[in-house]
Amino acid sequence: QVQLVESGGGLVQAGGSLRLSCATSGRTFSRYEMGWYRQAPGKERELVAAIGSGGNTYYVSSVRGRFTISRDNAKNIVYLQMSSLKLEDTAVYYCAADRVPGTSDYRYWGQGTQVTVSS
Repeated sequence: QVQLVESGGGLVQAGGSLRLSCATSGRTFSRYEMGWYRQAPGKERELVAAIGSGGNTYYVSSVRGRFTISRDNAKNIVYLQMSSLKLEDTAVYYCAADRVPGTSDYRYWGQGTQVTVSS
């Protein structure tokens, strides 16, 4: 069983920065595609960013240029560096591991970390 533990969320003013971390158990981390999702109150969960085993990345258009996803395979950690934060970035952010091929679903999920952006 793979366990994911997110950290780094919190309260930040608009325009500020936060870095989320997701520590992952298991020996096959380097093979996993990793993703960061978020869900705001009353909204559907959305994929924010993803990084493949080869380092290729994806960003939803609303965060492109402001967020950066990266991974450290030696430490089994995936990061989400968030800059120029906006009020609309407020959400619970979830780390996900091991995308099911041919789908947008992931097999493993963290418990989530709250990010609140204030004015």
